[in-house]
Amino acid sequence: MSHPRSFATASPLLLLLLLAACAALCRGAPMAGELRCRCVQTVSEVIHPKRIAYAELIPEGPHCGVAEVIATTKHGKKVCLEPTAPWVKLIINNILNSKLKKL
Repeated sequence: MSHPRSFATASPLLLLLLLAACAALCRGAPMAGELRCRCVQTVSEVIHPKRIAYAELIPEGPHCGVAEVIATTKHGKKVCLEPTAPWVKLIINNILNSKLKKL
C-alpha cells in the first residue's frame, strides 16, 4: 500500500516553486476592498459643517464608477454623502480648491 506524500516529504524543488508562486500572487494582489466602491448607500440630508471633522473625496476610477464623498463626524462616524447633492458639491469644491492652493 502506498501512502500519500506530505508537504514535509515533498521534493524541495516543488516546495520552492509553490512558495515562489504564492509570493508572486501576494505581491501583485491588491488589498481587500481596494477594487470596489466604499459607499454602498449615500445620504443627501444636510449635515451641519460643525459636525464634520474631515471629508474625503475619492474620484471615480477602476475601483468604482462614481465619485465618493466620505465625511467623518467629530464623533468618529463615517457617512457616505450623495455627490450630486448641492451642499455636497460645495464641500467637493472646497476640497478641490484647498488642494489647488497647496500646489
